[in-house]
Amino acid sequence: MNKTFSILFLMTISVWALNIGEIPKEITLSGENGGLINDKAWSSKNIKDKVYILFYVDPDKKDDNEKFIDALHQKNYNSKVYGSIAIINLKATWLPNFAIEKMLKSKQKEFPNTIYVKDKTKYLVKEWQLADDTSNTIVFNKKGEVIYIHVGAIDEKEMQNIFNIIEKNIK
Repeated sequence: MNKTFSILFLMTISVWALNIGEIPKEITLSGENGGLINDKAWSSKNIKDKVYILFYVDPDKKDDNEKFIDALHQKNYNSKVYGSIAIINLKATWLPNFAIEKMLKSKQKEFPNTIYVKDKTKYLVKEWQLADDTSNTIVFNKKGEVIYIHVGAIDEKEMQNIFNIIEKNIK
């Protein structure tokens, strides 16, 4: 009985978790769960038709990949074939939501091609099994399949690896 339960549990977890080569479970952030900075709903079903990089970040860890994000912006990829999404895990910090939302509005003006999303309830931690209290970096191909996942700070070698993956897939 225990063995059967364990196998079923692991199979269920793998359905929810992000896996390389798969399109993740469709999720929507809206209302009490979060949404865009204008409070409209955001859905993962829109991650297609371009190569997307998605950052799921604890606000307390936002500086961990600042060097990578600066280098990424300098690449200036064509917005017709590349997009970026920053989802902020508001529940992972002691900072008040209003302060983070003000910062996000400022970031949206500075980087208008990035989609900024709020996750107020750790919804992606639960639904996609993303790491909590850190920075998750995920790259999707044009079909919406996960082609890269990294948790934590990105070093120089990994930066180049991500750029290579993006450039290979935007062609």
